[in-house]
Amino acid sequence: MKTFCHELVEFKETIQVIESNQGRRYQTPDGIFPSVTTVTGWKKRGFFAKWRRENPEESKRVLSRGTKLHSIVEMYLKNSLTPNFLAESLGTSEMNLFSSMKSDVDRIGKIYAIETALWSKQVGLAGRIDCIAEFDGIPSVIDFKSSKRVKSEDAIQDYFMQATAYALMWQGQTGQKLNNIVIIIGVEDAGCQVFTADPMEYVEDLVDAIRIYNAEQPKVHS
Repeated sequence: MKTFCHELVEFKETIQVIESNQGRRYQTPDGIFPSVTTVTGWKKRGFFAKWRRENPEESKRVLSRGTKLHSIVEMYLKNSLTPNFLAESLGTSEMNLFSSMKSDVDRIGKIYAIETALWSKQVGLAGRIDCIAEFDGIPSVIDFKSSKRVKSEDAIQDYFMQATAYALMWQGQTGQKLNNIVIIIGVEDAGCQVFTADPMEYVEDLVDAIRIYNAEQPKVHS
């Protein structure tokens, strides 16, 4: 197991989740903002809601798998995976996914943030980033995903927009510009995929997603 180096950026302020008909939102020190995933997935919300209704058991399985995988990766990055935990998790689907991802997760160097709350009045979004760290020596926004099937780059445009939002919010809060996105996907029975991109290439798409979301929200009359 690798031991990761931490130079964590600490934020004193916190954010709180608000569930609403407008999707997940966050109460932040600068106001209430929609979550990054709500906005970037807004156009496809109908499709995914229909799929969840028609596949309730698979939906629960996928949600549970993703949550447990994120917990394992988070523990690993925090250098807190214990032998007992590894033994108890051996053979589970999420541990199998982690094992397939580990060699690429090990490409992470100095870590600046793990599961950290970010928000921005300028961007108008809030959420929690999986990881900000060096990847192959390059400061990056890093997101961990799981999938039943191999993904194409066209199929993960929402992931790139999410990471772009976090890159912009991180720069706004810390002053550090991040020029690299890394999406690490553990695929059931198919190993691991790693996608990289420049967040600047997705700013326009993100702005468009924000516009569409805002346009469909109820108007507040004074």
